Amino acid sequence: MGALSFPRFYALVVLILVASLAALDRCLTGFSPAPSPGLRAAILAVGAATLAMLAGLAWLYHRRLSTRLEGLRQFVEGLPQAAASPPAAPPAGDDLSGLTQALLGAAPRIHGLVESLRREAARREAILAGMVEGVLAIDREFKVTFCNAAFARSVGAAAPIPGGVPLLKLVRDPALHDMLRQVLATGQADSRCLQLSAAGDHWFEIQAAPMDGPSGDSVLAVLHDITRQERLERVRRDFVANVSHELRTPLAAIRGYSETLLAGALEEPDNRRLFVEVIQAHAIRLNNIASDLLVLSELESGVDGAQPQRCAVREVLQAALSTVESEAALRGVPLVCGPIDDVKVFGHRLRLEQAFVNLLDNAIKFNHPGGEVRLSAQRLPGGVRIVVSDTGIGIPSEDLPRIFERFYRVDKARSRAVGGTGLGLSIVKHVVEQMHGAISAESQLGKGSTFTVDLPAA
Repeated sequence: MGALSFPRFYALVVLILVASLAALDRCLTGFSPAPSPGLRAAILAVGAATLAMLAGLAWLYHRRLSTRLEGLRQFVEGLPQAAASPPAAPPAGDDLSGLTQALLGAAPRIHGLVESLRREAARREAILAGMVEGVLAIDREFKVTFCNAAFARSVGAAAPIPGGVPLLKLVRDPALHDMLRQVLATGQADSRCLQLSAAGDHWFEIQAAPMDGPSGDSVLAVLHDITRQERLERVRRDFVANVSHELRTPLAAIRGYSETLLAGALEEPDNRRLFVEVIQAHAIRLNNIASDLLVLSELESGVDGAQPQRCAVREVLQAALSTVESEAALRGVPLVCGPIDDVKVFGHRLRLEQAFVNLLDNAIKFNHPGGEVRLSAQRLPGGVRIVVSDTGIGIPSEDLPRIFERFYRVDKARSRAVGGTGLGLSIVKHVVEQMHGAISAESQLGKGSTFTVDLPAA
């Protein structure tokens, strides 16, 4: 009965009523003697009324049962929500009393379970959203089932990334696909360091492990960005290689000339003085490299015996110009001093003077006779801008971003010929940044270079 809709149930009751009346009429016809027409009509009327009353009672029961079932259905559908209202209490002896009581008893437990799952999901979302590492989950068809905002930022995609997106649309690096495919095939966790082009050529330490999902096998991968560590490691390797190379050249010269002297050149008056002068020159070069390395180490570590103080930019620049005047005159490069505003800055005076000596010295050495080196200082709101420009050989655009790296040389042969250590610009950058300033460079090959230093006022 409960499976019938109300129209079908009512039609069935009508059919039963008609069939019952027809059966009663046949029974009356078979009686002997046959009842009078009036009695027959009365009996049929009573039977019809009785059947109609039974049909009405059945209809009322069906309506009541349907109402109760509808209430239970709505109650069950509303169980996952905390606002679900319990159905009305059933009367004693009701057929649905046991079911209703069971649902009423299960409702608090279901509410508690749903709230616990909701809180757990919220904690998981908060944890994954706050993670620096990218998290990626894919299924066997290489479709994304989950990823957090960090992964979306890494691959340059707009978050949130909907589930079901093919991984190939987000990341096209074959190395990552091969790694995930191997984890799916073997069921074994894997860890690799990969450079992903989709993430701007950043380096990631990727840990991938299999997991069972509702749709079958899947893989969870965690991407930890190690780009900074890789860059530091590259700088360290370059630094060791460059230091070794820079030290090897003068040491080889010192050893060669000293062996020549010991082999008999001490007895040659014409050559021994020249050989000793060469040894002395390379020893001075080694001392300069060691001194610059020591200065750079102190600047990077922040350890400096001298206390910072207020110093006048004009005095610092005039002292730097006096230091390089003889070198400029020797190379035939005039120094042009533009307007220099008198501004006080806070820092180490000797370090700042050495920084501008390095800038001016480079502008002179990498210039040509008859060229020009210009120095000026202009007051700005809250600070001062110091500009060192030259009309020298210039710097190629591809080398410009790396000129402040330690031992980086644009023209290695020319740099060594003029006697530089390859650390001057790196020292300049550290000195300026230690004073909370900034330095930038502009250059055109064959036309000269311009270095701009911005320092905050004391």
